[in-house]
Amino acid sequence: MQLTHYFLLPVLLATASAQTVYLIRHGEKPANGSTGLSAQGVERAQCLRNVFGNSSQYNIGYIIAEKPKSDGHRDRPLLTVQPLATDLGLTVDTSCDRDDQDCVAKLVKTYDKGNPTQNVLICWEHGQLTKIVEALGDKNAPTYPDDSFNLIWTDPQPYDNITSTQSEECPGLDN
Repeated sequence: MQLTHYFLLPVLLATASAQTVYLIRHGEKPANGSTGLSAQGVERAQCLRNVFGNSSQYNIGYIIAEKPKSDGHRDRPLLTVQPLATDLGLTVDTSCDRDDQDCVAKLVKTYDKGNPTQNVLICWEHGQLTKIVEALGDKNAPTYPDDSFNLIWTDPQPYDNITSTQSEECPGLDN
């Protein structure tokens, strides 16, 4: 009887430690189209500290955001997750360009090999999120709605299916 339990333990541990990727859109942009976040975007960045922070269920160990341009453009993903990363003691990986979804998939798979019990948060421009999910292996990836800033896509290993879409539930933003 005990021998059976020993054989099941590795299977249970492997199942319990499967890594999950969470994908979110950057915070809201200024109405005038300038760089940075609007006041609502800053609020969202602060809210994400609670949503994905140490006391959450997400167990984030790695954060990826698209590489900002030197002129300040494309900085919203990094600005959105930077407060969370600071709280978690993490450095945001910004080594991939906005349109290089294969780079993102490679980062996730490389991280997964060394850290199978911690999860990944990806913050990107919404139009590219579908392409990132496809690069990870999902052949039926959803499209992130143009008018939403609050959705969390959950893509567990082996990253071939978004299993849930839920709201960040940021008070005052996602009512």
